[in-house]
Amino acid sequence: MEGQYNLRNPAVKRLMKEAQELKDPTEQYHAQPLEDNLFEWHFTVRGPPDSDFDGGVYHGRIVLPPEYPMKPPSIILLTHNGRFEVGKKICLSISGHHPETWQPSWSIRTALLAIIGFMPTKGEGAIGSLDYTPDERKTLAKKSQDFSCEICGSRMRSALLASTESSIPSPADVEAKELAKQINFKAETNISSNTESAPAPAPIINETQDSQVSLQHPSTGTSLQTEDTPELTGDDAHAENQESTQSVPNTTSLSPRQRRTQQQQQARRTTSSYSQVRQPPNTNQIGSTILIVLLTLALAALIFRRIYMANEYRLDYEL
Repeated sequence: MEGQYNLRNPAVKRLMKEAQELKDPTEQYHAQPLEDNLFEWHFTVRGPPDSDFDGGVYHGRIVLPPEYPMKPPSIILLTHNGRFEVGKKICLSISGHHPETWQPSWSIRTALLAIIGFMPTKGEGAIGSLDYTPDERKTLAKKSQDFSCEICGSRMRSALLASTESSIPSPADVEAKELAKQINFKAETNISSNTESAPAPAPIINETQDSQVSLQHPSTGTSLQTEDTPELTGDDAHAENQESTQSVPNTTSLSPRQRRTQQQQQARRTTSSYSQVRQPPNTNQIGSTILIVLLTLALAALIFRRIYMANEYRLDYEL
């Protein structure tokens, strides 16, 4: 197989290394690439103990993209199990359905442990998930021992080490449970952080018939009206009128020269107050322009990288 691929390719180097690390089967899992295709692996995992899948041996495929490990693999179960659909790419936080949660540090071994850890969890309508009853899953677990793959036969199942009867969980079982919790926690953390970073909706401003402004919250629908200015009556209204009258200068008793001087002073005060009020720079437009330029550069870099990787993979395949 080494002569069929360019060993300088990052994906080929990574898969060769993982194939060497996983060549020795364990009690819980075993996986190896096909003899004629390094990017398709077949695996066998044992059902987690103390669950509906206890005693079951499940076979499946792992299809890896040419960009591995930068992109996640696709996982397909071939044995009926009651948790994942057969022959369909299952939806996990570590599979190709969620590239946003994939980490290049994860490996095929991580995917195998994730399958074991996610088996006892609920499907909750995810793609490729099933929610069979416990009795149906136990029946399928017994029938899974007679499954034989059309491509690799039963050598994967027979390669698994014999399971030891012990009340103490194996390290692989503990690691699988911890990995499933860790992946679920990371996915929930990403969702909550995206929710918190979303801006709050602006309140809806309505104008009533009495020209009163009311604020209505878009989610609760509660309205907050501003306090009305109390109406002045009696002596308070008379005093208010006197103050407003005194504040207006009496220009009828001024001479024409004094009137022109007062008008010039008023014009200077208006001009100075206008010059003090300056419009702030339109930072939103500048920020939008910078964002568009950065997005354009990022898109161009992504297209160039795609073209470069495609040409490199084509050259490697021709070699």
